[in-house]
Amino acid sequence: MKSVKIHIKRAVRELLIEQAGRCETAAFMQGDPSWFMHHVQGQPSQEVMAFVAASLSYGNRVAFRPKLQHMLDSSQGDPYQWLRSGAFASTVPDDVSRSFYRLHTFHHMHTLLRALQAMLRDYGTMGGYVSSQGCTTAMQAIELLTGYFAQYDTGHLVPVNAKSSCKRLCMFLRWMVRDGSPVDLGIWPFIDKSTLIMPLDTHVLQEARRLGLIKTKAATMSTALRLTEQLRRVFPGDPLKADYALFGSSVQ
Repeated sequence: MKSVKIHIKRAVRELLIEQAGRCETAAFMQGDPSWFMHHVQGQPSQEVMAFVAASLSYGNRVAFRPKLQHMLDSSQGDPYQWLRSGAFASTVPDDVSRSFYRLHTFHHMHTLLRALQAMLRDYGTMGGYVSSQGCTTAMQAIELLTGYFAQYDTGHLVPVNAKSSCKRLCMFLRWMVRDGSPVDLGIWPFIDKSTLIMPLDTHVLQEARRLGLIKTKAATMSTALRLTEQLRRVFPGDPLKADYALFGSSVQ
């Protein structure tokens, strides 16, 4: 990928550092989908809860949070065993063509859970699957996970490849990989956190453009990689600390 470096103004650099320190606190989780992975016990359940939370994290938070709460309640706080045992099947209505959330039907959601169940039965945990394939970078993990779920009809809950920005997978990996954070779990040490890629959505694009970090308006993986490269210059070795910084810069 050809990269065009943009000079980061000193004031922007200082703002990002200040906002990252202010926003990366436990209070950040209030209303955020990351809240759910902190309300289950054990790494296997945290992985599962985080992945489903990330997969549904688009649109209005007020709309998708009840879906995640329903899963948390239905699994009695143990989504890992809930999936492995197949107990989740009892929550599927007879008419799977009904809307589950926005354009996704109960069929799409049930298929996502069946795919996860197959992974857990074959590899033990999500982390077990990703590490068994030799992944050490975020891009390798994204390509692996998109390829795995592309075998199943999950709608757009998981991207079919890594050409798009893969915002929700990038966010999931931030949760799994970044350590020393009150929000991120840091339970996948086999992936280098310096390789994490910025979760790119309309809000992040707007903020990054406003601060002069990027120029493009396209929400592609290429854009996400260029923005991450810029942010790595501010936070060497930990570029996704800037995810909090961009969030904070928009709520001044």
